[in-house]
Parts: sequence; C-alpha cells; structure tokens
Amino acid sequence: RALRQSRATPAGLRRSVRGGGHTELREPSCVMYRPAAKVQLILRLPCVMERLGLGPEVLLQENPRLIYARLTGFGQTGKYAKSAGHDINYLALSGVLSKLGRNNENPYAPANLLADFAGGGVMCALGIVIALFERVRSGRGQVIDASMVEGAAYLSSFLWKSQSLGLWSQPRGENLLDGGAPFYDIYRTSDGKFMAVGAIEPVFYKQLIKGLGLNFDELPAQISFSDWPEMKKKFASIFAQKTQAEWCSIFDGTDACVTPVLSINDAASHQHNKERGSFIKNDQGEISPRPAPVLSRTPAVPSCKRDPFIGEHTEEILLEYGFTKQEIAKLYSDKAIESNKLKANL
Repeated sequence: RALRQSRATPAGLRRSVRGGGHTELREPSCVMYRPAAKVQLILRLPCVMERLGLGPEVLLQENPRLIYARLTGFGQTGKYAKSAGHDINYLALSGVLSKLGRNNENPYAPANLLADFAGGGVMCALGIVIALFERVRSGRGQVIDASMVEGAAYLSSFLWKSQSLGLWSQPRGENLLDGGAPFYDIYRTSDGKFMAVGAIEPVFYKQLIKGLGLNFDELPAQISFSDWPEMKKKFASIFAQKTQAEWCSIFDGTDACVTPVLSINDAASHQHNKERGSFIKNDQGEISPRPAPVLSRTPAVPSCKRDPFIGEHTEEILLEYGFTKQEIAKLYSDKAIESNKLKANL
C-alpha cells in the first residue's frame, strides 16, 4: 500500500486531486516512521520527509524493501536542485518549451501538463513500476530521483532523435508537426468551433482534399514548403464555410484524419467515447476520464465515489498502522496531525 502524506493546507484548498486514503500531519516524525516498516512505497514531496528526519537512509534501514520516490522539479542535485519552480520553468529548462508555439510568437506552455503530470507524475510512476519489478529479483528497495525537467525531456526524446530527419529545419511554427503544414493544423468552423487536421501521409491527404471539395491535380505538391502559407489560408477559408457538425458529417468514416476539437464537457458525450466508456461519472455527478490503458484480464475498476478531502482518512489510516486511539488523541492535542471529517447535513 502507498501512503500519501500532506502538509497542512489553507482552508480553501481541502480537496485531494487524486487518490485513495489520505492523511495529514505536521510533526512529529513518529507518525510516518511507524508505517514505514509496513508500506511498500513512499512518494516524497520536496524536503517534507527530510525535515521530519525521515530521509531514505533512515527508512531504508527500517524497511530495506521500501521504494522511496523523490518527485521534484529540478532533481536532487545540480544548480537548481533547491530552487522553487513550476511546470513552465521545468519545461523551459528541458529544452522542450523552445519548440512549442506559433511562428513569430513567444513559446507557449500547454497548461501544466507536460512537466508536472507527464514528465513528473507519469515518469515517476514508471520509475516506481521499474523499481517494483527489480525488487522481485533483488528483494531490495531503492530511491527514485524523478526530475520533472528530465522527465519532460525524456518524454520528448523524439525532438532530439529526429533532428537529422529535417523535421525541425524551419523556425518554430513552420515545420511539419508544429503548425507549419496546412495538413497538420487546427481550423475554425462557421459556428466558432474547430476541426483538427492531421493528414500527413499522401493517401490521407488525398481524402482531406476530396472532403474539402478541392481538385488534387490543381494544387501544389503536398510537401512544398513555399506554398504552405497560401494553402493554409485556402484551407482556413473553406473550413470557415461550414459548422463543426457539418464537417463531421463529411469526414466521419473516412481516413482523412480530420476530427472535431471537443470541449471537456463535449468529449464525454461524443459517440466514440460513449461506446468505449472513456469517461465516468461519480456519485456527485462529476465527470472524469476512465483509468487508462485498459487491461484485458484485470482492468481497473474505477471508483464512483468523490475524491477524498485532504486529511479525511487520518484516523483510519493511523489505526490501520497500529496507533491506538489514545496515541491518536495525543497527536491531535499536540497538533501533529489534522483531520477533515465530513459532518452529516441534518
């Protein structure tokens, strides 16, 4: 079992974004030291555990099979190791941010997804899986140094590996895959919505041209860089003549690689996603993506309960790890832990 520990938070920020049982603590370190002998994994946020005297060198002595994951922005060593930062800073230092953006515009960060969640959370989870696999052979745990800078860079290895292919020979925003090509871009429809076009291969490009009502033989070659700006204007003008629904009726069922750009609300109700059950609704009516990928024998069984509040399960978790009610009461009185029990509405 993985035990998540949080610092005390302002009253306005009481929800756990994701996960199962949640406990909240301040001090002393005994609150975490005792469970460390039993848990399989500790995911550590910057400096919290070390300030409690519970670094990996201490806990691995108590539990040699423990996997201790350190997830930080800049990593455990280096010039910026102790510096504050956010997704945009980690993405900038990784080199990836320099590739994102339109021509003659500043680079832009795609929300806080690439470094925080992909380069950080997902790559850290992959490291945990690798450590668990290795532990089957060695019987020993280890420390994972998950840097969001390195995770974002490694996730984007294609940018480095494809340099010699000529995919990035033009300035940012003028290349094949960054919005430069007319057949790999996003276009506004007459109702203010958008269509995404990704017709890279010639066979798909021909179907795109057919769907747009153009004559393929009268157009410049697909990979004619000098003609791309004018072709983008032509495509934009045509897409602006119909609604998103009308374009869907033209391109659905073809291999033109044209799809609607759906809002978060609309994605759950799209026919394809509904048929796959790609989104789920909890008991409070909140919609979120279903766990992915889907395994054939042991698919995830998503919970339809709301996400837990921070500190909601403090008492239950401490009881599970051997604390008595008297000890827990003492921790409350010492302000070492907090609880956020929901009260019934009468």
